Amino acid sequence: MLLTVTTTHEPATDLGFLLHKHPDRVQQFRQAFGTATVCYPQASAERCTAALVIEVDPVRLARTVGRGSPDFSLSQYVNDRPYAASSLLAVALGDVFSTARAGRCAARPELADTAIPLEIDIPVVPCPGGPAFAERIFGPLGWRVDARPIPLDPDLAQWGDSRYVRLSLCGTLRLADALNQLHVLLPTLDESKHYWQGSDEVDKLLRSGAGWLARHPEREVIARRYLGRHGSLTHAALARLAELGDDVPESLDPPADEDAEDGAAPPDVSASGRTELAQPRVALPPNTQPLNLQRHDAVLGVIADSGARSVIDLGCGPGALIARLATQGQLRRIAGTDVSTRSLHIAARRLHLDSMSERQSGRIALFQAALTYEDPRFAGYDVAVLMEVIEHLDPSRLDALERVVFGAAAPGMVIVTTPNREFNVRYAGLTGPRHPDHRFEWDRTEFAEWAARVAAAYGYHVTHQGVGPSDEALGAPTQMAVFTHE
Repeated sequence: MLLTVTTTHEPATDLGFLLHKHPDRVQQFRQAFGTATVCYPQASAERCTAALVIEVDPVRLARTVGRGSPDFSLSQYVNDRPYAASSLLAVALGDVFSTARAGRCAARPELADTAIPLEIDIPVVPCPGGPAFAERIFGPLGWRVDARPIPLDPDLAQWGDSRYVRLSLCGTLRLADALNQLHVLLPTLDESKHYWQGSDEVDKLLRSGAGWLARHPEREVIARRYLGRHGSLTHAALARLAELGDDVPESLDPPADEDAEDGAAPPDVSASGRTELAQPRVALPPNTQPLNLQRHDAVLGVIADSGARSVIDLGCGPGALIARLATQGQLRRIAGTDVSTRSLHIAARRLHLDSMSERQSGRIALFQAALTYEDPRFAGYDVAVLMEVIEHLDPSRLDALERVVFGAAAPGMVIVTTPNREFNVRYAGLTGPRHPDHRFEWDRTEFAEWAARVAAAYGYHVTHQGVGPSDEALGAPTQMAVFTHE
């Protein structure tokens, strides 16, 4: 099994820094199913190629896979695994190039953030659906795709083509993005996974797909084939992608040719044939901007119009909104708080707090806290933001959050966003909340009633608006309430 990565970015040998593998060395890495070797067939200032070679031990692979589900057939030992790119190659790539996939390169940090010319070549890839399917999943990412069918027998043309292709990709993008795309899309091409799949596979998919999968027009096919037709995992992945801000699906149904190709029922129909999403289909204009960015824009617009000089993001997570607030020069004080220390560490790295000037870092504070307990650090801000936070609380804890935020902290303005449950019918295959951790999701009437009660109790005036493409019957995917102290 072979995969090569080539660049002509000069000096091309800097590829060794990005991959954290020296061009002058041959390195081997033991895998559960065999051995992965990294070497450089060519390494010059003009052109450099790194090769990842996988040698599969069929006996070791069979013993590893068969522990939970014994298989006594000969196909355990006689199969295409040693030769065709598969989930085995994706796992080895993820392990051997883990630092490169994270986009870290202390020796060449600016290069790690730079799009460079890349050529990927994989001699043998199983690809049900043929070259057209390879184009469908790689083309939208900016790759020039050359997928050439491999004949069953070069000497017997009448036998036709096999299910394998030789895949060549050319494009200009960050190496980390290219490796993460391969980590997801190779198992998508190869539907036969060699490993047991649990709920953590959804997390792996979203981590590797960060920044591109949510906007991919074939994300539903990718999620279904990557997760091996585990319906519950696929639904969870699609729900979480929706929450991250992927494009609104054009309809509740998959593309017309998808079922024939994948051999699966549409995601909104159960195995018994009962329709899980019975609401009528409605057409919406296409939306190209991720929903999470639209939420950020809406919140930032309200803050800018308010003339605020200080903002606290309550439940800031990994700091995406904080990073955008930090670019607003009129804000003199910015704070982010979250119950997760890991999220706060990620936020600090995102903001580069350790390399900021003293004046810049003095504007920003990150601290751990729970929003259901009073904390003097919450007070003294012009605006408090609760963006996609309240739905993660048990309903019985909402009273505590209201007292802490609207009563004790009492900022001049509170901005709250939350999913609009009515819009969920627009997400194919989604039969429950958009995210497994959502304890509830409100329709527009329920959210308006809650907001009116809170405003009356704590002396605020509240207005409402939708965020995202709005439908006359369903409203917008996100609903936002702006509370202003009277």
